[in-house]
Amino acid sequence: MCEFLSAVKAQDKRGNDKWYYLTHRLIHDTPRGKLLQKKYGGDELIGHSAIREYFGIREGQGENWECTDFSTPENFPPVLVEAIKKGEFRGTTAPVGLLTRQAQDKQEEAEQPALAEYEKVRQLASAEYKKAEQPAWEEYEKVRQLAWAEYNKAEQLAGAEHEKVRQAWAEHEEAEQLAWAEHKKVEQQALAEYERVRQPALAEYEKVRQQAFWDLFADPENRTKAWQ
Repeated sequence: MCEFLSAVKAQDKRGNDKWYYLTHRLIHDTPRGKLLQKKYGGDELIGHSAIREYFGIREGQGENWECTDFSTPENFPPVLVEAIKKGEFRGTTAPVGLLTRQAQDKQEEAEQPALAEYEKVRQLASAEYKKAEQPAWEEYEKVRQLAWAEYNKAEQLAGAEHEKVRQAWAEHEEAEQLAWAEHKKVEQQALAEYERVRQPALAEYEKVRQQAFWDLFADPENRTKAWQ
């Protein structure tokens, strides 16, 4: 997940400038937020389009704002600084740069079990993919070689055998295409299985990463001096 914050600066009903942004609570604990989850995914869920849809701000109304530099609170409007310190973005972003080096080391240590589990699942899925792919490729190569040999044999006849050669080449092409199609079919099935096991593991890793970051950030002692 990207380390950024998005907001829209627009005027409220009284004509005053106001910063609009989405927090974890708004996304997950409100009916409107649940509707957004069905429409948007990943980083788009806290992007400008989702913010505008949630608060009913038309395109062209107000200004889109985004920041990826968390080195100093001066890069953010005060209302967002306060929201960050309160942990309102827990579960949406985890800018590790806000933590001291010692706290970052603690987070990396907390992430290891989830990361190890993800890597374990990834390697198993990758092995299964290769296991499925290899026989398909070998079968494809076997058929291709036989067809090619048949083609060369027929080609040497030349002259009156020209049509026979052409047919052999067509058979070669057909056999090669069928073998390649089978190879791709097996490959896609193995890749789909890999994605099926990878996604839950990746989601668990992200969950642990977010939890570790915000638990550490909740203690001002773990924050960089600028954010204390």
